[in-house]
Amino acid sequence: MFTASARDADTERVMRRIVSQYAASIIRLAFGYVKNRSDAEDLAQEVFLVLLRKKPVFADERAEQAWLMRVTANKCKVFLKSAWRKHTQPLTEELTFLPAEEGYVMSVLLELEEKYRIPVWLFYFYGFSIKEIAHCLKIKPATAATWLHRGRARLREKLGDDFDV
Repeated sequence: MFTASARDADTERVMRRIVSQYAASIIRLAFGYVKNRSDAEDLAQEVFLVLLRKKPVFADERAEQAWLMRVTANKCKVFLKSAWRKHTQPLTEELTFLPAEEGYVMSVLLELEEKYRIPVWLFYFYGFSIKEIAHCLKIKPATAATWLHRGRARLREKLGDDFDV
């Protein structure tokens, strides 16, 4: 967490802690949006640059995590809308770095529409509550609950009874 009078050494120490603590989570969330690991890693770097420039003060680690996830979601949405992205052909992402069963579940999750995929992602991978999902996505809690419910239902349809969603 940054203080109003953080010196360069303190800033570096805090940034190292935040990067080591949240880099994997930010990349995972960005991957959920963009479906490409390289783009997700680039977006994570952009999120950390925003953090370094703004140096926000957080009440606690949960607020810190929520801010980082919200900035990540916003960066991903801007990336997906960019003119450059619309004129490129995406590479198919191999999920071979995951165990076979997880790779299958992940591939099915990535096939969901974004509005269902991201709430499921935030709920299961980050343990976000409905209220936190709503705040992160800038939607009403009732909408977040509906999207989460529908996302789970679609996963159940595609995965069958073998998987507990």
